[in-house]
Amino acid sequence: MPSIAVCLSPELARLQDFRDKVAVVVDVLRATTTMVTALHHGVKSVLPVKSVEECRHFQQKGYFGAAERGGKIVDGFKLGNSPFDYMTPELAGQKIVFTTTNGTKTIHAIHGTDKIIFGAFVNLKAVAETLTRLEKNVVIVCAGWEDEVNLEDTLFAGTLLDRMVPAFYPTGDPAILAHQLYLRSEGKLSVILEDSSHMRRLRKLGLQKDIDFCLTLDRYNCVPEMVNGEISL
Repeated sequence: MPSIAVCLSPELARLQDFRDKVAVVVDVLRATTTMVTALHHGVKSVLPVKSVEECRHFQQKGYFGAAERGGKIVDGFKLGNSPFDYMTPELAGQKIVFTTTNGTKTIHAIHGTDKIIFGAFVNLKAVAETLTRLEKNVVIVCAGWEDEVNLEDTLFAGTLLDRMVPAFYPTGDPAILAHQLYLRSEGKLSVILEDSSHMRRLRKLGLQKDIDFCLTLDRYNCVPEMVNGEISL
């Protein structure tokens, strides 16, 4: 029977053995939600980079540049980290270079895995179905906030885990902790996340619409995957 482990922040990823496992990257608010949304709406691929400088470099090479820090679009870019930025017809078929505060850094913290896929509440069912079909051991890697654990990504991990048992078994205390958080939530995601630090941060920026979107379950039936350094369907 395959196992599911949970890595609660990218800082802890260096302690994780990813060999022969599928890594599921999650940054609910908002990077992985945005990636799923962009690809569903026709973006060809997303190139995740660590720095704003790298993002500018690839923008000059013809990519559409998207850069976010601290919840805001970086000066000099038209695109940020809101899923609503990526629903326009002009981006269909285009390649995006993407850097965010937490999500893209998390991707680069993963090494040696067989496969990296991307999950959020908006494609939760599709991720669960993909993992069931693959029948491989899984590590859910939470982006957190600036290398610290956060509630929303941990809650996603627990929610996904709940959909996977009993066909998969949780391994390690972080997986048990995440599952207990989900059970405590009783399916009321926004209630248990109400006072989370990142929810408060985004509200101060006037991004309640983004929050509501990111906490919607099973909006999209697609699972992005990393292929040759870029994310696509």
